[in-house]
Amino acid sequence: MMPIAENMGPVELISDAELVAASLDGDREAFGLIVERYQRLLCSLAYSATGSLAESEDLAQDAFLDAWQKLSTLREPEKLRSWLCGILRFKVSRLRRSDGREPVRQAETLELAEELPSGDRSTADIAIDKEEQTILWNVLERVPELYREPMVLYYREERSVEHVAVALDLTEDAVKQRLARGRRILQERVLSFVEVALSRSTPGRVFTLNVLAALPSTVTPSKVAGMGAAAVAHGGFIAKTTGFAALLASSSGVVSTVLTLRANLDQARTPRERRAVVKITLGLFFGALGLLGVLYLLRAAAFHWWERRVLFAWLSQALVLVFTIGWPMLLFRIMRATRTLRSAERRRHPECFRDPRDQIGSSAGEYRSRFTLFGVPLVHARFSTPDEGAPPVFGWFAGGDRAFGLIVAWGGYAVAPISIGAVSIGLIAIGSLSVGLISLGTAAVGLISMGCMAMGIKAFAWLSALGWSTAAGGGFAISRIAAVGPVAIAQHANDDVARQTLADPHTAQTQMIIFTVSAIVSVLPIAYYARAVRRRLGARTKSP
Repeated sequence: MMPIAENMGPVELISDAELVAASLDGDREAFGLIVERYQRLLCSLAYSATGSLAESEDLAQDAFLDAWQKLSTLREPEKLRSWLCGILRFKVSRLRRSDGREPVRQAETLELAEELPSGDRSTADIAIDKEEQTILWNVLERVPELYREPMVLYYREERSVEHVAVALDLTEDAVKQRLARGRRILQERVLSFVEVALSRSTPGRVFTLNVLAALPSTVTPSKVAGMGAAAVAHGGFIAKTTGFAALLASSSGVVSTVLTLRANLDQARTPRERRAVVKITLGLFFGALGLLGVLYLLRAAAFHWWERRVLFAWLSQALVLVFTIGWPMLLFRIMRATRTLRSAERRRHPECFRDPRDQIGSSAGEYRSRFTLFGVPLVHARFSTPDEGAPPVFGWFAGGDRAFGLIVAWGGYAVAPISIGAVSIGLIAIGSLSVGLISLGTAAVGLISMGCMAMGIKAFAWLSALGWSTAAGGGFAISRIAAVGPVAIAQHANDDVARQTLADPHTAQTQMIIFTVSAIVSVLPIAYYARAVRRRLGARTKSP
């Protein structure tokens, strides 16, 4: 049988279907033409997925061998190219699953191959060394695969947009757009890489310690060395404990929600009040949970579209700001509506309020201690749902829907040096929205803040941390000086300077312990309050 190249004219004019037919007849030269036609395509796709030149060629070779063995299963020979790409992509996905790995971060060295008569240069001349391969992939891996594939193909296909469009089943305009976008991303990532590398060389706290070490009258070199070692030893403490403590602080809100729902149901006296309690409590809870879900999705989006991470980071801060402003306004309206409903139900269903404990001003519904200090009761707590016109509770220790305490307050709105509530304001504030010098909660605002969302001078958060000087957490971390987190934006982000700035060996451990204990302790007043409401108002005598 005459070889297909001699039988059918110029190779470039031979169709894929003709090459497939000849290969099925046993013409190895015809299959060699298939390999020559698509080897750059398959090697490029494999390299874009693995980051290894040697491994990409191995995968492409295996794909061609499989294609030779399964050629008879190809029902539409004119779709040979897409069929070969499908075999290659399957091998790549199987490799990732079996190895449980991502694309390699360090490429291997090319093995020297036999010289090909068609090349102008030897294989040794065109092979790139290990160091060059490592740099090449470290740059390319920063580009999402959607844009990386066209770029790899473009520069391997003699800079032909037309070839890339045909290879990937795209329009030429689409290829041009992806190439342009890929180049912009590449420039941004390379610039970011250079910026981070240079920032790591900036003199920081270690430099300062070394200078101090040179001053014998103030600090000895051995002491400075000890301080540096302590910083390194504690450097990972924030990273390990911040997420746990922040999650614990915010998850305590789940327990508080359950206890608050039980207390409010014990306070309700009519079916309409009970329905309102369930609707309001669950609405607030799942509304806050939905916000956290959106923040988590923004975090995931930042990972997926890394070049737009700054946009997603500031979108998250916009949501946090909306919550911080909207939550107290919403809660204020709900509490006012609840008082209005109680007064309306008292007029509409007086039979439900005949029990002496349900009368306005009853000792069961409100407690005011006899002992006072400077005219202020030591303890003032309200256990029943207030009517319209009811004033806030006020005492050294105060608890209720609106509580103002000179030492401690807990409730819906709580204002005191130590405050715990849905909205809490104080020196130490714990709650759904907390504002204070030290604040913990779902959203925390203060000098030192911790929660699912945190804003302050120093912010530690599970999902979103915005700090003036430092920020750390498991999601977005934005700061003017130092930030540590999966999506960190700061002058020093995820570098040695940032980690050293956040790792204070003298206070970090104590600070984390205080935050964790506070998160646990914050549930205790709510638990006590719910128990007191159940004891005072829960078991009612039936109305006649």
